[in-house]
Amino acid sequence: MTRIGDDELIGILQDDCPFADITTEGLGIGRVAAGLRMTARHDMVLCGVEEAARMFVLSGANARPAADSGAALAAGALVLEAEGTGAALHRTYKMAQTLMEILSGIATATQALVEAARRGNPHCRVACTRKHMPGMKRWAIRAIETGGAAPHRLGLSDYVLVFEEHRALLDAGVPLAEHLARLKRSAPERRLTVEAHSVEEALTLARAGAEVLQVDKLSAAEVAALRRELSQVAPNLLLAAAGGINAANAEAYAAAGADILVTSAPYYAPPRDVKVTFAKA
Repeated sequence: MTRIGDDELIGILQDDCPFADITTEGLGIGRVAAGLRMTARHDMVLCGVEEAARMFVLSGANARPAADSGAALAAGALVLEAEGTGAALHRTYKMAQTLMEILSGIATATQALVEAARRGNPHCRVACTRKHMPGMKRWAIRAIETGGAAPHRLGLSDYVLVFEEHRALLDAGVPLAEHLARLKRSAPERRLTVEAHSVEEALTLARAGAEVLQVDKLSAAEVAALRRELSQVAPNLLLAAAGGINAANAEAYAAAGADILVTSAPYYAPPRDVKVTFAKA
């Protein structure tokens, strides 16, 4: 499971409070001994509570998570408790709260999609793309892993994926199979994944040497038809369905024969609200 280090957590705190907390200091409550409770406003798959607790500690407070990331919480369930000075708690709670809300939203949506896919085929895997907020890779991966998915592609340096935009720049006078063979020789330890936009194009790419076919925006019925064709052409080839995959259609695509569902939908899920209550110690 992906973890977030102290340097990044300190950076978040410093970004929000680079100098003084004008309100807390101006009210003279910075030294007041206090405590807070964070609770779930809605049902959620919790994510980021360990990092939230660590942020309080880095600010000089004490914190106790009431559950681990990945826990399914009902509305009203306790998420975290913290004690410290007014200054430490106010410096920390809003960033801790916001991170948990955003990450729990992604994790909750991811789990719903994963469960739908498993209803269609218990062996189908959900993989989330790199179309998350730029600069937020570790946070995005943290959330989708918590929800039960895997990263589809960490970046351009770790995965071979030939898009239509790549093929548009190839020498049309050279057979596609030769281009793919050249790519395979340059990265022999990577599976050769190629994107297709129709059943016919997918079959052509399978015959040209693709090891994974990523079909974009095909219907579930088209995926089922392609799966039947591939059983004769390339029975060991992996089939990934991408483009518009979400919790409402994941079951159908998995049942149609997709081995992998590729999606960015969880990244755009609404946050799951966390309620914060302060009190004097």
